[in-house]
Amino acid sequence: MNEQPDNTNQFILTVSCKTGPNIVAGITSYLSERGGYIYELSQFDDKVSGQFFMRTVFNTFSESSLSFEEIRTGFVDVADKFDLEWTMHEANRPTKVLIMVSRFDHCLVDLLYRYRKGELNIEITAIVSNHYDLQPIAEREEIRFDYLPVTKETKTEKESDLLNIIDQTGTELVVLARYMQVLSDNLCEQLRGRAINIHHSFLPGFKGGKPYHQAFERGVKLIGATAHYVTGDLDEGPIIEQSVQPVNHAYYPEELVAIGRDTETMALARAVKLHTENRVFLYGNKTVIFK
Repeated sequence: MNEQPDNTNQFILTVSCKTGPNIVAGITSYLSERGGYIYELSQFDDKVSGQFFMRTVFNTFSESSLSFEEIRTGFVDVADKFDLEWTMHEANRPTKVLIMVSRFDHCLVDLLYRYRKGELNIEITAIVSNHYDLQPIAEREEIRFDYLPVTKETKTEKESDLLNIIDQTGTELVVLARYMQVLSDNLCEQLRGRAINIHHSFLPGFKGGKPYHQAFERGVKLIGATAHYVTGDLDEGPIIEQSVQPVNHAYYPEELVAIGRDTETMALARAVKLHTENRVFLYGNKTVIFK
């Protein structure tokens, strides 16, 4: 009987580099020669930028002579040969996530539900808010709650406090689950590629207060939401996931708000899942995503 790979011993390798010959062959040969069984492989060549992206899921056999750390350490030679930007992770290790909220609870509650049901492989390190409204939810779930009230005068101080919490808890991803404060350019830069925001998006886009009421007045035909990485350009960061739902003239503002909540929770949850499964490659102001 052939030896079968250990499905609990699964790892994810992500690679990006300039397009060139023998990259896939070099990587797959390295893994197979060290007892790796390639379970899944996705790749993309961007013809415009000349950039190559690859995501590989591999197992090791239970009696393999090499440990994961040995495989990861040895891969440095392959990375140097092809000038790779790469990461290698244990697939089962949960991503440490900090959630930021204000007063709206729908995105937070949805993420907590999916977390408890095992749909998201995450560990929630803390819930941070500029209001006390959602503290009871954190207490009920026995999750750390930090109150950081932000004003024009205290913004720099509170953002410093936030960074300290991120460092203390080992947070790897920050999720703005309807956090209604604009982050400073400095904070956006420090969290580049590891902070996700959810934004209501319409055709056309409505900014300011009561966006769903503006949508009603304009007679929109689609309700949408966009999950994206946080950048200094407000609500214009690299897009990870979008969700839309058709509507018509019979939908009143309150109904549009309800539909909007659904699209926001779906887009945000999918974005968090994609990020934590190492399926998202950030390249400039774009993303390459292997679903």
